Amino acid sequence: MTLACREAPYGSWKSPITADLIATESISLSEVAVDGDDVYWLEVRPNEQGRSAIVRRTPDGNLTEILPTVGSTPTRHVYSARSRVYEYGGGSFAVSEGLVVFVNDEHGPGQADQRLYRVNPGRTPLPITPETGGRHRYGDVVMDRPRNRVLCVREDWRNLRDGQPRIALVAADLDGRRQKVLAEGRDFYASPRLSPDGKRLAWLEWDYPNMPWDGCELWVAEVDEDGELRHARLVAGSSTESIFQPQWSPQGELYFVSDRHNWWNLYRLQGRSVTPVLERAAEFGAPQWSLGMSTYAFASPRHVVCAFNEAGQWKLGRLDVVLGQFTELPTEYTELAQVRATFGTAFFIGGGPKQPASVVKLELESGHAEVLKGASQVSEEVKPYLSEGRKLTFRTTEGAVAHAWYYPPTNPAFRAPEGEKPPLLIHNHGGPTGSASSALDWNIQYFTSRGFAVVDVNYRGSTGYGREYRLSLYGNWGVMDVDDCANAARHLVLEGQVDAKRMAARGGSAGGFTTLSLLAFRDILRCGASYAGISDLLSLVSQTANFEAHYVDQLLGPMPESEHSLRERSPLFHADQVRCPIMFVQGKEDRVVPPAQMEEMVKLLRAHDAPVAGLLFEGAQHGLRMAESIRRALEAELSFYAQVMNFHPADELKPVELDPPLPERHLH
Repeated sequence: MTLACREAPYGSWKSPITADLIATESISLSEVAVDGDDVYWLEVRPNEQGRSAIVRRTPDGNLTEILPTVGSTPTRHVYSARSRVYEYGGGSFAVSEGLVVFVNDEHGPGQADQRLYRVNPGRTPLPITPETGGRHRYGDVVMDRPRNRVLCVREDWRNLRDGQPRIALVAADLDGRRQKVLAEGRDFYASPRLSPDGKRLAWLEWDYPNMPWDGCELWVAEVDEDGELRHARLVAGSSTESIFQPQWSPQGELYFVSDRHNWWNLYRLQGRSVTPVLERAAEFGAPQWSLGMSTYAFASPRHVVCAFNEAGQWKLGRLDVVLGQFTELPTEYTELAQVRATFGTAFFIGGGPKQPASVVKLELESGHAEVLKGASQVSEEVKPYLSEGRKLTFRTTEGAVAHAWYYPPTNPAFRAPEGEKPPLLIHNHGGPTGSASSALDWNIQYFTSRGFAVVDVNYRGSTGYGREYRLSLYGNWGVMDVDDCANAARHLVLEGQVDAKRMAARGGSAGGFTTLSLLAFRDILRCGASYAGISDLLSLVSQTANFEAHYVDQLLGPMPESEHSLRERSPLFHADQVRCPIMFVQGKEDRVVPPAQMEEMVKLLRAHDAPVAGLLFEGAQHGLRMAESIRRALEAELSFYAQVMNFHPADELKPVELDPPLPERHLH
């Protein structure tokens, strides 16, 4: 069917991609696990108050909910599989022969739990760790069935060290009788992995101020008959070498990813020697912001299926570890995660420019791909409205090159008046080590289908371009990222693609910091939207969660030597330089970027008569997970842009209130 094309200003186009569709019809998929012929995954459901459900799919296509939903109302769910270790969690469940062990998030509304439970499908979960009111947290759970236990990372908030929780690798008996500490004394642990015969354990550990992508160590120990670790030894890694995803082959050889030669490539341990398995100018790993990540898996004793990021775009490949032959596997997916495999079959979470994130089963010989579960549906009605990103490489400061994805306005039912150029949204990912992807992002499509252009920037510091590019932001945070986002916008202006007088920035967390920095230190924006954005780096150093407690030491230097730099780079201390309207979105329970940062920034901006809108959501943490919060924030953001850029949105929106009101120059 051909749509009649009406003329209307950019921003005011009617779109079937609504905030309600995004909030209620989309789920978040993560944590794929394979158990025999069954595959499991995690679904975060906004319509169930952000509950994390474990789903099992059997070979006949039958889907089963593993966690029972109980409570006095349909929206109260006692069981939700989510780890809060290091705040970002991950590895929240493990499965073996149908038995599932999971970390339960809350025991009723507002009641912290974080205990380990075991459950068989159709049964009531039974706790296997004691009640601590959430002061013991568990994550990166793996099964040790021969010893009737699970291995995991434990975060102990009852026993602080220098104000931070004590971290250990522990074993917890499945019958709940006891816990045993296997390794402790380092600031962080991750990735406990048992060899196929159960006689060796590999794991990662590191200390402040490093983040795992800066440098960490890979250790291996023997596991004796009593389950104790013996003869532990360091086999790879250092404070300047990042190790990712230790994994045992079916024959018991230890594989892992290392960036010792700039790129995260695949290596293996042979005796006491580390040898490369595949050397390529591509990233076969990713920043370990959460536990339980996986970019490769064994599909047979000699074949590994790998996800790798090349020039900012994820691809899939198969490696013969005997012959050293590597073959790219054609797929429609440009974002890949959670790679698992059984014999001849790969499973992963994949998304593409017109494919929402999905749990995918891929037969390696035939190339046949089957979507087992999609995070959302792309209807035939919606497909013509999808804007496909094009790769953008541009010059920036210091003679460097940076990267981005550019999305033009796309709506078959509308055209803009002749001579009008679209407003531009500069999208800042939540890095600093994050990355912009060309895979379908409904938030981007919400705006492009209404007549906005969007540039999603992989500024220096982003992942996908090697260690040197990733670490180039160190010492330059708040400068290089801001320069690159500004220069991406200028590049598009010079190309004649966008309206230089109608540019806005949006971003969350560190992306919110870049957004606020653009508003405070550059004079190119009309307005900006900050989602849990960092405004005060000094406060961040003293208040942030334990995982990132010393991250700023790496980005800008340790205190007190860096105090001047932190103050100079903090938008909060330069609020008087902000003249543009700003919209803030914040979770009231956010521990990563506490809401006090937003509240102080809002107070200072209003004191200088900068128009401000602030949305503080009850029960929300670092990122919005509930449908109503997602819907309200997105519609409020569109309302905000409409008021500032003086267009009339086609949607019926509850206006977001600006205080003080916009001056006359914005209204005419």
